[in-house]
Amino acid sequence: MFDFREKVLVLTGANGAIPRAIARTFFELGASLVLSDIDDIGLTEFAQRLEPSGDRVVVLRQDVTNSRDATALAAACQERFGGADYLVTAAGLYRDQLVATMTDEQWRETIGINLDGVFYTCRAIAPLLRDGGAIVNIASVAGHRGSYQHAHYSAAKGAVLAFSRSLALELAPRIRVNAVSPGLIDTAMIRPLLAARGEELLAATPLKRLGTPEEVARAIAFLCSDWASFVTGETLHVNGGLYIAS
Repeated sequence: MFDFREKVLVLTGANGAIPRAIARTFFELGASLVLSDIDDIGLTEFAQRLEPSGDRVVVLRQDVTNSRDATALAAACQERFGGADYLVTAAGLYRDQLVATMTDEQWRETIGINLDGVFYTCRAIAPLLRDGGAIVNIASVAGHRGSYQHAHYSAAKGAVLAFSRSLALELAPRIRVNAVSPGLIDTAMIRPLLAARGEELLAATPLKRLGTPEEVARAIAFLCSDWASFVTGETLHVNGGLYIAS
C-alpha cells in the first residue's frame, strides 16, 4: 500500500461522497489534509470525525467559482503546512437540463463550478506543490461521451480533460497532472439519473454494477503515488467500462 506520511493533500469539494472517500483514503495512508467546500459546516463535522484533534486536517470554506477563495486556500495551506504535495479538484455540480430550456444562469453556474473552479484552484495551488507532486482533476465519462440533459456538465468535464493535458505539459517535469473519469458511482448526485435511466445505463456498463466512491479514491491515490511516477497527461477511467461501451 502507498505511504503518504509527511505528504499534504489539498482537496476541493471535500464534503461530497467521492471526496470524503478520497479524504479518508489519503488520511489512512498517512497524509495531512487541507479540505475545502462551500458547505464548511458539514465538512467540519466530517473532519472532526476523521481526526478529532485536528492536527493533520484543516478545513476551509471555498466557493470554487471565486478566484479569491482559491488564493485564500493557497495561503492557508502555505501557512499551516509550508506547501503541499497533491491537489485533487473534486467540486462538482450535476443537474438535469435540456439545452432548449437552459438559462444563462444555469449554464454559467455549471461551468463555473465544474471548470472555472478547476482553473482557479490549480493556478493557486500549483506553485505550492513540492517537486514530484501531483494534480488529479476529477472529470467524468460524460466529458468523453456526452450525456442527455447534461450538455453544460459534459462541456465542462470535456474542457477539464483538455485543461489537464495542457497543464501536464506546462508543469512537467516537476509536477504530474492527470484526470480521473468516473461513471456511475453510488452517490446521491446520480440518484435522479438512476431513477430515470438506471436499468438502461447499468445494462450498458460492461461490469453491470455501480462503482463505489472508494474505488474512485483508490484510483486517485495510485495516480498521486510513486507507482504512477511516469504517468502524466493521462485519464484513468473508473466507470466499469461504460466509456468503451457502444
